[in-house]
Amino acid sequence: MYCAQSCRQRAYERRAAVQRGGLPEDAVVLSAAELADLQDRLFQLRCAAEDVVTAVDDAADHAELRKLAAQVVDVAVELERLR
Repeated sequence: MYCAQSCRQRAYERRAAVQRGGLPEDAVVLSAAELADLQDRLFQLRCAAEDVVTAVDDAADHAELRKLAAQVVDVAVELERLR
């Protein structure tokens, strides 16, 4: 059973790719759009982390650092969800 028709389609595409392409059984197949989205979200995470480093170098106060750290967590949580 599948949660949605799109999940069923992805499972079929994965099985077909494994059969014809010799991919490993545990391979994850992403479309170009999904890969681009993942790369964008990774870039957001890096930028958020760089903001924390810059704030530390600039001797930001505790409240500012907490705010920036919370942004890193938010971006990381969003990144965990593969769409």
